[in-house]
Amino acid sequence: MKIKTTLCVALVAAFMISACSTSVERLDSQEVVDLSGAWNDSDSQLVAREMIEDSLSRPWINNFVKAQGKDPAVIVGKIKNLSHEHINTNTFVANMERELINSGRVQFVASSSARGEIREERADQGLNATEDSRKEGRQEYGADFMMQGQVNTIIDIDGTTQVRFYQVNLELISLKDNRKVWVGEKKIKKLVKYSKLRE
Repeated sequence: MKIKTTLCVALVAAFMISACSTSVERLDSQEVVDLSGAWNDSDSQLVAREMIEDSLSRPWINNFVKAQGKDPAVIVGKIKNLSHEHINTNTFVANMERELINSGRVQFVASSSARGEIREERADQGLNATEDSRKEGRQEYGADFMMQGQVNTIIDIDGTTQVRFYQVNLELISLKDNRKVWVGEKKIKKLVKYSKLRE
C-alpha cells in the first residue's frame, strides 16, 4: 500500500512539475504571431512599410528632385504614442528609417541623439586624431524634410469580445518653410475574443 501511495505521489509531483515548466519554441522573425491583440512587431513593420511606400509614391519627391536636382534628405522626428497601451515607438521609428534608407530614393540624416554622439567624437578627433584623418566640423548635411506622427487607439469592449482599432498618422514637413508635403494614415482593426476562463 505504501508503495502505491508513494508511486501516486511521485506521479502527481512529476505531472505538476511538467505542467509548470517553461516551453520555448523558436519562430521565424517574419511569422505573424498575435497573442493578445495588442500592437506588436508585425504591426510596426507592416505600417512602416506601407506608409513609407505611400509617401515615396506621391508628387512631393519628384517635385523636389526636379527643382533641386538631388534626392531629398529626410529625418524622422518624434512619433507620439497617444494610445491606450505601451508602444515602443523607437522600434517603429527604426522600421521607418530602414524603409526610407533602403528605398534608395532619399538621403537620410541621423537623429538628434545620434548627431550629439557623433559631434562628441568629432570634437575628440579635433584634439587627438592626426591631421589627415580628423573630420572637420560644420560639414554636416542638413535635412530637407522631417517626418512626425502619432499612434492612436480606440478600444471597444463587450464582455469577452474586444475590438482594438489603431490609427497611425504621419506627416512630412519641409524644414525650409514648414509646409506639409505629405500626410499619411494607416488603420488596423483587430477583433479579439477572450476565453471566459480569463475573467
